[in-house]
Amino acid sequence: MATEQATGTTAVDFEEYRNELTGYCYRMLGAISEAEDAVQETMVRAWKAYDRFEGRSSVRSWLYRIAHNVCMDALNGRNRRARPTDMTPVGRADGGVPPPLSDDVWLQPAPDGRVLRSESDPGELAAERESIRLAFVAALQHLPARQRAVLILREVLRWHADEVAELLDTSVASVNSALQRARATLASADLSATEFPNTDPFDPADDAQRELLDRYLDAFERYDMETLVTLLHDEVVQSMPPFDLWLRGASEVTAWMLGPGAACEGSRMVRAPAANGMPAFGQYKPPTAPGEPYRPWSLNVVEISGGEIVELHFFLDTDTLFPLFGLPPHLDP
Repeated sequence: MATEQATGTTAVDFEEYRNELTGYCYRMLGAISEAEDAVQETMVRAWKAYDRFEGRSSVRSWLYRIAHNVCMDALNGRNRRARPTDMTPVGRADGGVPPPLSDDVWLQPAPDGRVLRSESDPGELAAERESIRLAFVAALQHLPARQRAVLILREVLRWHADEVAELLDTSVASVNSALQRARATLASADLSATEFPNTDPFDPADDAQRELLDRYLDAFERYDMETLVTLLHDEVVQSMPPFDLWLRGASEVTAWMLGPGAACEGSRMVRAPAANGMPAFGQYKPPTAPGEPYRPWSLNVVEISGGEIVELHFFLDTDTLFPLFGLPPHLDP
């Protein structure tokens, strides 16, 4: 951990910790919108309490203590956020569209630039990206809040057990016990039934990945299912919150796009900042009348493995996600 001294620190200095605090709160809460609100509340509480901060710990650990307490308050009595694959059995393209569930049910994607530390070296940055993968953040939500915090602090942020014990006002033995229970829960739960364990890290400089994504965008915008299916793994998974429906298999995905999802034909796609270590795109549906703009429809997060697309996540909460990802509110016709 850092060893900054409080002397001379001002509220402006707190800003250097914003991204990593947001990353912690995001892993705890499963929603980037809630995480950013939690960090803002952390900054307000820190500013108000700064005259009572006596420097017995680093500024960083003090801010983490406040952020942790804010998260615990937010989690009190609340159900965990999840993905469609965590909630229902696999569906079928011809099975109809279920009614949407409220947005607070679902795990949200997060822009890398808001939850990763920009000063991390390449090795640390790669490890941080792994710790915000949608599958990992979803798995964390299965843990009780205290175990979740211990696992994040110990295994993601690499804090020592005595540092975690101090932050949580508990003993080292209690921290070690909570970590063991958290590991056992994740190991025993069937959390990987829909996952591809060897999903490739996203590298914008990788020529093969860039070509695959270019072909995907071209095929989707032309709505060329014959080409699209050649880019998909045979067992590709598609989900579409806020609907608790998910599909498995390239034939099911293309059948959906030609059936219930046919209104997406003619959409335009805009590249977005990476989400949870994966490439992301803003999808805009075509105008419904001449002269009208293309309307936001989904944030599309794509996962790749072995030169094929293995997961397609379509997040339809565009009111929340498009501003967070810096996507325009519409596209001109």
